[in-house]
Amino acid sequence: MRIVFAGTPEFAVPSLRVAAARGDVVAVYTQPDRPAGRGRGLAASPVKLEAQRLGLPVLQPQSLRTVEARRQLRELAPDLMVVVAYGLLLPPKVLSIPTHGCWNVHASLLPRWRGAAPIQRAIEAGDAETGVCLMRMEQGLDTGPVLLSQATPIGADETGGQLHARLAELGAQVLGDGLALLRAGMSPEPKPQPEEGASYARKLEKSEARLDWRQPAEALARKVRAFSPWPVAEGEVAGELLRIHGATALPLAHAAAPGTVLVAGRGGIDVACGEGALRIRSLQRPGGKVITAADYLNARRDLAGAR
Repeated sequence: MRIVFAGTPEFAVPSLRVAAARGDVVAVYTQPDRPAGRGRGLAASPVKLEAQRLGLPVLQPQSLRTVEARRQLRELAPDLMVVVAYGLLLPPKVLSIPTHGCWNVHASLLPRWRGAAPIQRAIEAGDAETGVCLMRMEQGLDTGPVLLSQATPIGADETGGQLHARLAELGAQVLGDGLALLRAGMSPEPKPQPEEGASYARKLEKSEARLDWRQPAEALARKVRAFSPWPVAEGEVAGELLRIHGATALPLAHAAAPGTVLVAGRGGIDVACGEGALRIRSLQRPGGKVITAADYLNARRDLAGAR
């Protein structure tokens, strides 16, 4: 079976390994190299680096909308195109080129959390579970019929980065199951997505990272988890804007104004919220490294031991 793989970030790497395990991948599409790091030099995507390690040919078109891009894909004579967080839209003329169409590994239980940031939005919303879907692509945004799916609970303290890593491996597993069925001549049965329960996971924005202490502590704690490791939640604490890497919601009754430091000790810094309090356990000062709340209080004697 001739497979063309399209993906860009680290999330797609486990799926690439599964697709390439039997030597079926004839080409790997990934986005063009982008400036990165302090020097802003061009950097290859994680998928490109893995494809090169596996000895697979890499293609990096700016777009798949051109006649030349479609011609190049047709010449590869793909039986199937596997798309995992590629980042470029596939026009209808591209979707129809592979014999068995295009499959997509998506990190949610569709139709919930269609779109760019399903992992973070699931944590932010307080979902008890999420999962992955293997979907047959069509023109709409993550609206195609689901071929296979696998659910998994979201841990009470799980961050966006931790869940991202787990779902990347789970997605590769589901893709492997689908490929095994297709190779055996038993293509997975496509099941249309229900209209009920559809939601959109909009792209993460840096502006969302600022915590509003007027919100309930539970909501803020979920945001801290969801936005780790990027864009990282931040909030003003005793006059200083801090990046907050670890925090826990406390069901604490108080009459203080939101944003007030209630308690500051080795266990953390408790900040009053609209409901309850947020205990900050690890944080980062501007230009500094991630430290514990206890280490931070060594430099903020004005807060240490506050009641």
